Amino acid sequence: MALQVFTAVTGASWESTLVGALDRNAHGVTVVRRCVDVSDLLAAAATGTGQAALLSAELRRLDGEAIARLGEAGVAVVGLVEPGDDRAAARLRQLGVDRVLPADSEPELIAQALREAVAGAAEPGRDVADPSAALPALGVPDTPTERPAGRGRVVAVWGPTGAPGRTTVAVGLADEAARLGVSTLLVDADVYGGVISQVLGLLDESPGLAGAARLAGAGTLDLAALVRLAWAVRPQLRVLTGLARADRWPELRPGAVGTVLEEARRLAELVVVDCSFNLEDDEELSFDTVAPRRNGATLAVLDAADTVLCVSGADPVALQRSVRALDDLRDVLPDAEPVLVVNQLRRGPVPGDPRVEIAAAVERFTGRAVSFFLPVDRDAADAALASGRTLAEVAPRSPLRIALRSLAVAVADVAAPSRERRGLWRDRRAAG
Repeated sequence: MALQVFTAVTGASWESTLVGALDRNAHGVTVVRRCVDVSDLLAAAATGTGQAALLSAELRRLDGEAIARLGEAGVAVVGLVEPGDDRAAARLRQLGVDRVLPADSEPELIAQALREAVAGAAEPGRDVADPSAALPALGVPDTPTERPAGRGRVVAVWGPTGAPGRTTVAVGLADEAARLGVSTLLVDADVYGGVISQVLGLLDESPGLAGAARLAGAGTLDLAALVRLAWAVRPQLRVLTGLARADRWPELRPGAVGTVLEEARRLAELVVVDCSFNLEDDEELSFDTVAPRRNGATLAVLDAADTVLCVSGADPVALQRSVRALDDLRDVLPDAEPVLVVNQLRRGPVPGDPRVEIAAAVERFTGRAVSFFLPVDRDAADAALASGRTLAEVAPRSPLRIALRSLAVAVADVAAPSRERRGLWRDRRAAG
């Protein structure tokens, strides 16, 4: 049976010649529809009558979202560019088109690329509004040994609703890693209320992550653009600020966020992402609409992360929320092994020794051990917030700062300098 193909190369001088050659010759390809624009192509893909699409880089309004929706509909994509146009080829690949050929390629080579694309594509027949298809397949995050050499590690800082201190942990972790000599990028991906720019005293109207996502969606994000969008807080620390208003969440499409994180791996050895709490997929809407999902950005970050830090508060309400949140995480990432961080540890809300009691309760209800405890230090945290600086700058001997430094050493897999280790040991003894 001939391969059913859509074309969307309107405006190209070689369109008619190519379509005629594909149809006339025995290449096993039949052009079933010549689409005039992206909307027409997506409408054709939704009918299920085609298995592949052949499109040009010059197609107006072509973006990563369109490529993702074609994939969700089971339509494989092959791109064509003008001979020698490396920039257009790179743009198509960033949008998610793996197979890109010069437009003057022989028809049989183009037909072969279409067949290979279909053979390597997901099974067709999934509806474009299928919630399970709205994001990349959620699987086990790559381990450091599985990642190609030179790729930075992505750490997602996530936790339940409430105020467990996700942003405090994310900022502290990124700052301490940078002070350990690890090039670090801090990303604010909270679609419900990102505040990293305020915490660090940065301009909250800067494009930040939203600007990077727009470039990624258009296929024009590169390392230089990401550097321009990220604030250089200090030589080893850059910050990609979040949304100035929560109602701008549709700007953070999952596919674009994933592309930003891939580029971020090239920029920094460690990428720390402050995530939203919510993992729901809006099922009541997702079966009959292709509208964007508010929590898609969070799921995309968790899917891309090499390490997921689950931040919990240290009181009974926060712990109960964390137990439920871990169940939700298991539903979307069944094989994930989150690192549990209990923040705001103090005496009072939990009887007895809070460290022992909380560790036992978490183990009993989740089957997981608490990896890190972060003590409460409201005076130091308030001083840092009031001045728009980090704990290391306003309270270097704070017990919370010392604990965050230990977390950074473990997450970044580096050792503190020996002189600093002696200082931290003295600080721990004083704190105890």
